[in-house]
Amino acid sequence: MKIWIKRIFISLGALLLVGAIYGAFAPLPHDEILPQEKWGAGSSSVEPAWSGLDRAFPPSNETDANLSNPDKVELGRLLFFDPILSQNNDMSCASCHNPGLGFTDGKGLAVGNNGTTLHRSAMSLWNVAYNTSFFWDGRINSLEEQTNTPITSPDEMASAPAEIEKKLKDIPEYVKLFEKAFGSADAVTYQNVQSALAAFERTLISANSPFDKYAKGEVNALTPAQRRGLGIFRSAGTRCFECHSAPTFADDSFSVIGVPDLPNQAHDAGRKEIESESLDGAFRAPTLRNIALTAPYMHNGIFATLEEVIDFYAKGGGRATGVENMDMHVLGFELTKQEKSDLIAFLYALTDESHMPKIPTAVPSGLPVVKIAENPAREIVSEMNVAEPESASAPREPQVLKVKTGQTIQSVVDQALPGDTIQVPYGIYREHIVIDVSNIKFLGIPNAKGEWPVIEGDNIGADGVIASGNDFEMGFFAVKNFTSNGVLVEGAKNVYLHDMYIENTGVYGVYPVRCTDVLIERIEATLMNDAAVYAGKSENVVIRDTLTYGNVVGVELENTVNGEVYNNYAHDNTIGIFIDLLPQLPSKVSLYTKVHDNIVENNNGANFGKPGSAVSLIPPGTGMLILAADHVEVYNNTMRGNKSGGLAMFNLTIGFSAEEIDVGPNPEYNYIHDNIYENNGYDADKFVKDMLGSGFDIIWDGSGTDNRFDEPNAKTSFPPVLPSSGWPTPVYNLYWRILHFIVSLAG
Repeated sequence: MKIWIKRIFISLGALLLVGAIYGAFAPLPHDEILPQEKWGAGSSSVEPAWSGLDRAFPPSNETDANLSNPDKVELGRLLFFDPILSQNNDMSCASCHNPGLGFTDGKGLAVGNNGTTLHRSAMSLWNVAYNTSFFWDGRINSLEEQTNTPITSPDEMASAPAEIEKKLKDIPEYVKLFEKAFGSADAVTYQNVQSALAAFERTLISANSPFDKYAKGEVNALTPAQRRGLGIFRSAGTRCFECHSAPTFADDSFSVIGVPDLPNQAHDAGRKEIESESLDGAFRAPTLRNIALTAPYMHNGIFATLEEVIDFYAKGGGRATGVENMDMHVLGFELTKQEKSDLIAFLYALTDESHMPKIPTAVPSGLPVVKIAENPAREIVSEMNVAEPESASAPREPQVLKVKTGQTIQSVVDQALPGDTIQVPYGIYREHIVIDVSNIKFLGIPNAKGEWPVIEGDNIGADGVIASGNDFEMGFFAVKNFTSNGVLVEGAKNVYLHDMYIENTGVYGVYPVRCTDVLIERIEATLMNDAAVYAGKSENVVIRDTLTYGNVVGVELENTVNGEVYNNYAHDNTIGIFIDLLPQLPSKVSLYTKVHDNIVENNNGANFGKPGSAVSLIPPGTGMLILAADHVEVYNNTMRGNKSGGLAMFNLTIGFSAEEIDVGPNPEYNYIHDNIYENNGYDADKFVKDMLGSGFDIIWDGSGTDNRFDEPNAKTSFPPVLPSSGWPTPVYNLYWRILHFIVSLAG
């Protein structure tokens, strides 16, 4: 008996030893490391360019430069309009993608074989050359493969590859066209049918709309209403541009906006039908190019007009009916009747059919070609897109343009050319300003008392200043009392924002987004319901010497690469400094940020973030929060008097469901060292207290790989032992696994 017991203990000991060795030396799990081309951060504007709105289109989804030779395109054009690809010789691709209707069918739900009603609408084919996924649910990843679904589906064209090949081979003209396009005999194959159709569809490019002309410097290409609408489209209130940014005005990510199901129709789960981990009701953001021609709208055609679509978003989308996991940007907004009209006018300015293909009057099969549908919206487009004749400005040297008594700032901005400086003397200017010209300095002139000119919104204007020009500088202004944003710079390169006082401007104070090479300094900002000083989806950002107080967030870097935050004083906010990676955004990383020499003090204010926004989830009393960001170094900061905790580091599951998360959820490779902590965690928010207790300078949920803490000044932490840079990798690995085992037991 004793020998038997001894052998059990020896075996258990051996197992423990093997487990310890494995735990110490086996690599730790880590988030997927994305290649740089998939990061999605920063500007895509063209240089040199008249404005930052002139942006490079993404690469075509061609896999071979020879995919779109002219002969192949011509063959694809004929096949697109030829009903021979359908089983009953009565439907062509153009039946559901009629050129007259923006390459849609004008129906709420598409109609297929024998009059079968399908469960979604037909998507427009304009600019499909830039898609990386296809259909409303993104189930297909190549344009060639996409063609197979409608051709072979029993409810659509109901054909079969072998049947198509046989019919085409019986038509001598098609045999010749295939041989010419593909350079070989026996070229009539179903694969080549798909290749030719895709080649043709890649020629359906819309890139010369009034908006595009405006972006390239034709100032009068947009009417005044359309220019105002462009500002509303880019507003931090509507946030249309978050999912429909230039130049494609589309996004290949999937979001829940809560479109209601049609009466008497089964619920459509969208992306979740083909990817179980996805959100219920998530769909692709379709292009807005030629949107005026493609009514009705949404995946089920539930909205007949653009007015109805805007009303839906204004009410917060599906939030009003309790839809869960809603996109964080669909929060609702208020527009005046004029603003709504202006926004629709801008959407009409995205219309361009200059690359409309020639519609064949006959096809080689001899079958009837679909008639081009009449579209009454085209006449409205013609009426709306009537801009003033372009008055070409003679080339001149850069000038200083000064706002004179009786002038509006915007009237002077409209005279500016690249290289100019716009000077604004002290005064109160009740207007909203849009600056789309590149290489502009926009500077206030203080009065004798040193007071800066004031851009005043009176709590009814959406945004104080919206700029998109590259090489943009703005300084020496006060911006007050707007409902959405103080200063928004979108999609630009080389941005310099400095010496401003921002107060009560809605969501953000200063807000560069999708920008590259940004410097923000000497900003004082207060009373924002999100972040006072914010940079998002950007790269190479420096934020320094700012003063933020009374906001939900003092300073935030969201989904940004290469940031540096230093010499800032953030006090009496809900949270002082926030470095985060949020899901469901075009930028999929938050990397390489340094946060140092800041004072983060008494950030105990109530969270008055807009319900449904990401920041509304943050508990008051947080000095600094790192949420899912990687390669962040935090050092030489002073964090004191923050009642829930000095510094916290968490993964995304603290505030998002697994279905919502489409980025690496864990904070990894972060180094926290040599900070000063005083009197933090003394009265933790109920959420923190119920989860962890209170009294912590540092709170870490244990997630992520290779996070290190060298913090001799921290008196308390959760967990009580934090891995330091001096720990050998095997020790760190073993500790990490033990910690996660304990957490799993607690969970």
